[in-house]
Amino acid sequence: MQQEATPDSLFVVMVAENTGADIDEFMAALNETSCQYIGGLFPKLIFDNALIDQGVVVTRLQGLQKIHIARGLAEGNYNLEKHPVALGSDYCVFTLVDGLASGISGFLSELYRSYGSEIRYFGGGAGSLSLQQAPCLFSREGFLQDAAIYCLLNQSTHLGVKHGWEKLGGPFVATKTTANVVEEINWRPAFEVYREVVEADYGASFDSQPFFDIAKGYPFGMVREGTECVVRDPIAVNDDGHLICVGEVPENTFLDVLKGKNQELIAAAEQAAMIAADQAKQPAAALVIDCISRVLFLDDNFQEEVQAVTKALQQKGVQPTMRGALTLGEISSFGDGFIEFFNKTTVVGLFE
Repeated sequence: MQQEATPDSLFVVMVAENTGADIDEFMAALNETSCQYIGGLFPKLIFDNALIDQGVVVTRLQGLQKIHIARGLAEGNYNLEKHPVALGSDYCVFTLVDGLASGISGFLSELYRSYGSEIRYFGGGAGSLSLQQAPCLFSREGFLQDAAIYCLLNQSTHLGVKHGWEKLGGPFVATKTTANVVEEINWRPAFEVYREVVEADYGASFDSQPFFDIAKGYPFGMVREGTECVVRDPIAVNDDGHLICVGEVPENTFLDVLKGKNQELIAAAEQAAMIAADQAKQPAAALVIDCISRVLFLDDNFQEEVQAVTKALQQKGVQPTMRGALTLGEISSFGDGFIEFFNKTTVVGLFE
């Protein structure tokens, strides 16, 4: 990396969690170089057409202005410096967050207020497939948990965002929530309402299988006017019948229960790649941020999704090798430019 480094280069270092790397030693070696880097631990990685369980994937981005750290996402006790000058669409904020932290949506809202609606936002949630929170982000500032790293880049970025999940039931109202915990739906215990919809379609009871074995195919969709809903992944149910999601669900949000079909999900990922490629001319880097729970749902068929994204980019003349991570939540601006934290979604970013 040192040979290729220039003062405005940013190296995004993605490490598969099963690699067994000593991150402290890894950072010490990186810190001996002159390169500017940020990184994270992820359940799996993507390189070209391959899904990688072990190893490291590095992507070089250009136009680095500055690397920032926000610590304490759960408490919101960070201060984001407001950028003094309005920035246009030739700028991007690339961010990695602790995907299991609460307060991610609040952080992203502050990020949006700091940099505005004209620039692009792109990134994802790091963390372990065990869903046990632990340090998962790293930079020259150290190995971090409950934090976010974000970087301003003077580099044009083109984004495609699609998920492909379809409505099964709803809309319902999330009548009581706390951060990422949905406590009540339509003034009833959340799990009670959710299981009625899901079990009727699935044909078996949650009592017969682990919760996530069924729930991975039935996420929530937070209804958005005029665009795809934003998916929220329920990953557990607690003793009070509350549903724990990856990412916050604001109180009084309208929710649909969604259902997945393999070919629709794969087609949506392909569409995300095509949307990004249709905007780009000669990208220097191609990054895909895809949700680990899409892998868990598609299983062996996820390879088809990777191949569909690669093929779509190649057909549009995109030359850089696709690199990426399977994440705990995906970050992108979409629609009118507002930044959002997604679940179960494919986000393709082309940098030029």
